[in-house]
Amino acid sequence: MDAAPTTPPVSVTDLEIRLTDGTTLLHPLSLSPQTGTIAALTGPSGSGKTTLLRALIADLPHGAHVTSGTARILGQDVFALSPTALRTLRRHRVAYVGQDPGSALNPRMTGRQLIAEVATDRAPTAVAELMHECRLPDDLAHHRPGALSGGQQRRLALARALARQPDILLLDEPTAGLDHTLRADITDLLRHLATARGITIVLTCHDPHVVRACANTVTTLSTTSTPPLPTTPRKPTATSSPPTATTDGLRATHLRVAFTHRGHTHQALDSVHFHAPLGSATGITGPSGSGKSTLLRTLAGLQKPDSGTLTWRGDQLPVHVRKRSREQQKRIQLVPQNPLGTLNPTRTIGASLARPMQLHHTATKPHLPARVRELLNDVGLPTEFEDRYPHELSGGQRQRASIARALAAEPDLLLCDEVTSALDPPTATAILELLTHLRAERRLTLILVSHDLDLVNTHTDNVHVLARGRLSDSAPLQQIGARPG
Repeated sequence: MDAAPTTPPVSVTDLEIRLTDGTTLLHPLSLSPQTGTIAALTGPSGSGKTTLLRALIADLPHGAHVTSGTARILGQDVFALSPTALRTLRRHRVAYVGQDPGSALNPRMTGRQLIAEVATDRAPTAVAELMHECRLPDDLAHHRPGALSGGQQRRLALARALARQPDILLLDEPTAGLDHTLRADITDLLRHLATARGITIVLTCHDPHVVRACANTVTTLSTTSTPPLPTTPRKPTATSSPPTATTDGLRATHLRVAFTHRGHTHQALDSVHFHAPLGSATGITGPSGSGKSTLLRTLAGLQKPDSGTLTWRGDQLPVHVRKRSREQQKRIQLVPQNPLGTLNPTRTIGASLARPMQLHHTATKPHLPARVRELLNDVGLPTEFEDRYPHELSGGQRQRASIARALAAEPDLLLCDEVTSALDPPTATAILELLTHLRAERRLTLILVSHDLDLVNTHTDNVHVLARGRLSDSAPLQQIGARPG
């Protein structure tokens, strides 16, 4: 006699979600992964992958509502649960790790405290085992999130999720910003969690290699709301004369950065020398946690080094952004790995793009609306997005808005930290082609941090490898293509 069919732990039936203005965030979709399996959600940025994950814990963006279908978790309609029942479900049965996990980590707590805070077993040995399982070095237990790389923050958030021993794990781009070795390790971990612990995992992912390696089922979402990026970007208006041949771009000498908390020191940068010639595209790669984001933040003036000097076009550059002139601030712009760190949640996207134009006088007031729409078009976002708030955009859409905001200042130097990690491959390629056009037309100097060696190979002139806080000499990428990370 056949066994009675079991109710799937996650069941989505013809679920459709829209904003109050009629915009569709998620087209009708059905999904029913079984216990101990991994369901992958793929599709272009803006297709509703993150919206679906948030719907499974009844956490929809402001102004969004279900227009048809159902979402059931462990047999319960999540949108029919009382507030108390929903809190219990989120606290004990379902764990969600968003695409920007660092924003959910208390900046005043150490890694060990953050895990123990939510753990069912708070013993130091249990916390240490979780850190080891998520490939986090032991010494990071003593450091706060600000001293961790984006990849380390992502793994710390995963450790926090596992500490609750959930039945269901919802992961938004869990391998974004990780080097190839760590990506494979986390993929192995997810397979182990599903098969050995019986956890049901629903994840979003743009990486086809990760999807093939771990997913039992794959659901591809589609959208018609985001147009393709233009193949010939609008030529920006130059605001200054071209730099002369005598200037030599950005130079950093003997940069040292260390993070110390309660006697435990992490050396993020160790006597780093770096040069990005004017008009060049320089790649920086290396293992997760090697100091790449710290280096970009130091160059941007957001992280004060313990020692070292910076020069831009032959002139001394103050190491702290607040001591730089308005012109120096305008010329050097950072696109961070976490776009929520750039976009003010209380401002619309249009207002966020207009702000640097007003601050740096790159457009007059009558021309601001048209310039905002041009920037949105340049990064492949619909013009109606100017009236949306960051929480109403997908992770990939927020990343493109973050790039547009940096371009609004019309910089000469653009520091890009994993700007394609949250984008699907066609959009990632199109974004870097956009930056390549801008570089050619304005002699833009580009510094690109990425784990994607194919993209770095195509869009940079040379590359540095950063490992354990030390930077290699510049070399053509084909010479380092076989190196790890």
